[in-house]
Amino acid sequence: MAETTDKTPADFWFDPICPWAWMTSRWMLEVEKQRPVTVRWHVMSLAVLNEAKLDQLPEEYVEMMRGPAWGPVRVCVAAEKEHGGEVLGPLYTALGRRFHNQGRKDWAEATVEALAEVGLPAELADAAGSDRYDAELRASHKAGIDLVGQEVGTPVIAVPGSDGEQLAFFGPVVTPAPRGEDAARLWDGTLMVASIPGFFEIKRTRDVGPRFDNLD
Repeated sequence: MAETTDKTPADFWFDPICPWAWMTSRWMLEVEKQRPVTVRWHVMSLAVLNEAKLDQLPEEYVEMMRGPAWGPVRVCVAAEKEHGGEVLGPLYTALGRRFHNQGRKDWAEATVEALAEVGLPAELADAAGSDRYDAELRASHKAGIDLVGQEVGTPVIAVPGSDGEQLAFFGPVVTPAPRGEDAARLWDGTLMVASIPGFFEIKRTRDVGPRFDNLD
């Protein structure tokens, strides 16, 4: 007999190079400890998201979107395709710690180390420079972005709504990642406002960058 669970699945779409998505992902791991929620990880891509508007972006960002930004997401999708979706969470954690907590700039080297940490084959790093899994990457990206529309970024989170439809939203964008009951309160509040029909946005100007000092 299949094992049943009362935990709510929270589908989380991430691009491992985004520091704000990293903050939100660490908050979601804290939410798992405080509420009956289980996170399911999926890949989305800032490079794909920004393809149609590169002429509107700063030159330095465009260079990243056209080149280096493809590498980490391609490796994540290759790992998922070859070894199953359960590897995405640990791989994202290993990548994120290096990219963000440690501030590593050599993403290729950091990726090889992350693969080794989670016991995945080193040759998966070769996917960074290949379009072999781009169809799967685009499909995963589309599955998330279709829930919220194009005018957002990463992460996207989706949970089952009371009406059977997916309740999906971008964010929340927060720093530092809330811990303990603060994490639970933010989760409860986010679900509350996101569940209101016609509710779209709460926003204020970011006056600090992402803080990683309270992260493992």
